[in-house]
Amino acid sequence: MLREGRQARLRAADQIAGLRALVDQYEALLSATRELVVLWTDTGEGPRFLGQPGALLPPGRRPEAVLDFASWLTDADADDLATAIEGLRVGGRGFETSLTARDGRQVRAVGSVLGNGASLRLRPARVQADASVATDDPATARTLLARLGEPAFLRDAAGRISYANAPYHDLARTLGRRGSEAQPAELAEPRRGADGGAHELVLGEAGSFEMVEFPLAGGSAGYLHARQSEPKKDASLAHLSAIIDALATPIAIFNAARELVQFNRAYCALWGLDPNWLKPGMDERVILDRLRTDGRLPNEPDYQSWRARHLATYQLKGPKELDPWHLPDGRTVQVIAAPAGPKGGVIYVFEDITDQLILKSQHRAVLDVQRSTLNALTEAVAVFGTNGRLTLSNPRLSSLWKLPTNVLADNPHIDQVAATVSRAMPEDGAAIWRDLKGSIIDLNPTRSDRQGRIARADGKLIDYAIVRLPDGQTMMTFLDVTESANYQRVLKEKNEALLTADRLKDAFVQNVSYELRSPLTNIIGFADLLASGTAGELNDRQRGYTDYIRASSVTLGVLIDNILDLATVDAGIAELRPEQLDVAALVEKARAGVVATFPAVNGETPINLTVVIEPDLPPFVADGTRIVQVLYNLLSNAARFSEPGGEIRLIVSGRTGRMQFTVEDEGTAMSEEMRAAMQDRNEPASGMARQRGAGLGLAIVRAFVSLHGGTISIERREPRGSRVIVSLPSDVEMAGAAE
Repeated sequence: MLREGRQARLRAADQIAGLRALVDQYEALLSATRELVVLWTDTGEGPRFLGQPGALLPPGRRPEAVLDFASWLTDADADDLATAIEGLRVGGRGFETSLTARDGRQVRAVGSVLGNGASLRLRPARVQADASVATDDPATARTLLARLGEPAFLRDAAGRISYANAPYHDLARTLGRRGSEAQPAELAEPRRGADGGAHELVLGEAGSFEMVEFPLAGGSAGYLHARQSEPKKDASLAHLSAIIDALATPIAIFNAARELVQFNRAYCALWGLDPNWLKPGMDERVILDRLRTDGRLPNEPDYQSWRARHLATYQLKGPKELDPWHLPDGRTVQVIAAPAGPKGGVIYVFEDITDQLILKSQHRAVLDVQRSTLNALTEAVAVFGTNGRLTLSNPRLSSLWKLPTNVLADNPHIDQVAATVSRAMPEDGAAIWRDLKGSIIDLNPTRSDRQGRIARADGKLIDYAIVRLPDGQTMMTFLDVTESANYQRVLKEKNEALLTADRLKDAFVQNVSYELRSPLTNIIGFADLLASGTAGELNDRQRGYTDYIRASSVTLGVLIDNILDLATVDAGIAELRPEQLDVAALVEKARAGVVATFPAVNGETPINLTVVIEPDLPPFVADGTRIVQVLYNLLSNAARFSEPGGEIRLIVSGRTGRMQFTVEDEGTAMSEEMRAAMQDRNEPASGMARQRGAGLGLAIVRAFVSLHGGTISIERREPRGSRVIVSLPSDVEMAGAAE
């Protein structure tokens, strides 16, 4: 329904446009005739007036004045016409009559019924050879011919012109025929034996006329009626017709009477006019009305005023570019009007500038983007043309080289720029720009781009680049790198200090670690001696103290080993010694280390370790020593955070190409510091100090798992506890080869 409705509206719009075009054509047709039509409709509105009021009324009178019959008709005819119109509009009775105007002219009036309305047509009647003219009274004939609007004359019995009216004398002067009131000029040879016939008469540039002659008492009378024919082309433009028609630029030429004289195919194509409809002799107003009806003229609220302003071009004394026409279909047309010749008229040249406006808009947008981009750059930009003048720059150039903006706005020569810089920087400005100028004016075809750094006397460091552009211009860019260079120097000094401190730290750690082993060995030896009873039996409290000493010594030994291992990893000298391993043996070594670290004290077992190894595990190739350290540190960490006697589970399982070790505990949840230790051992500096060495152990785990190409993940167990999953490649050698 919506589609059909749209189609119906489109068809209705087309019909309305067609009807409107017909109405415009009919109105134009009526306007072109020498008659006036008055229309009364049933809409309740006042009468409409079509045609030329000047055919009946004096110049300057409004069309409405024609209904004041007494002002231009004789009293009797005015009353008769008013009565006839009343009978037409009330009783529907048509009429046709002749009226006499107060100036003596004969007017033909025709009243007709028009649907529910009525129409009145008024037109001047031609002089006929009727009884009113064919009179023996020459004075009456002279009076009638004097008031006739067309050239008219009287001949005597000898065939000589004895009288001519004013239009006849005007026509004679136009043709260059000399005459006087007493002896008018002869425009055509008299026809012998004229009996009221008519024939065509061509009078040069004045055009073609219909000459009507009829006999009178004592002679004859006649008048000349101008024929409506195609306007004659100006001789000065005739030789241009072929050229105009071949041009791709739309051109139309109108004469002083606003009649079309010449046009080309491009004009028809521009306005979509049918060449069969557009004919020479058409009034420009008719053409404009047709274009308006078809929706091809600018949408103006007051079309009549716009058309009147446009037709003022006939008064031009020289060429003029009119305001662009913005058409409803999105096009923009530029109109140029110029006088057609000394006899008047106008030549129109049309140009579709839609694409030009689009290109200008795009070009302006590109320039705006370019300007905004240049202004936003941190670099100073200067582009010099082949003549050495500055063609493009940004504000950064002014601030960096202390150049006034008004100097840059005048597109200065590079010598002017150098002189201005030398005045602002007397120490080295002249020398710097003298060197830069050499690169700008270098015309060597093999020249190349150039870049470098300028150390100015004011302490600034400027990086510059000189680039040759494809169009022959040269672009220079300047970047102030003073701060970045200072930062770079400071960072380099700090980096060297950190490297030195790191070397000292490594040396210190190694020395301290080795120095600690000697007393630690003694402590472990004496603790074992006391526990053996060789030095004497110990009571229960002494034995408990001895067990604590032994456990702490083992823990301290592990910490020293971890410190040394981390030192080798940091130094980049840690190496893996892969070999095929027995997973059960690895787990047993790690379990034994944990049991030794957490021995039973006073008969209490501190940990409850459960080991689950899946059967049929795939072969495992890795560094056994490092894997034992990983498992030992994970189990030790779980034991530290579990309650005495709490269960700790170690689950070993195989996946496709992977070996997975899972450690679960029921202790407190792993803190954020411990989680960070799995990622970066440098993070938990303060928090891990309270966790009894857990941070160092987890850092060892992370380092050795990374060396094997494995991953670590941490999960929270419910209701309490943690789960740490270490996934390693089944074959470390193959994994390293793949990387």
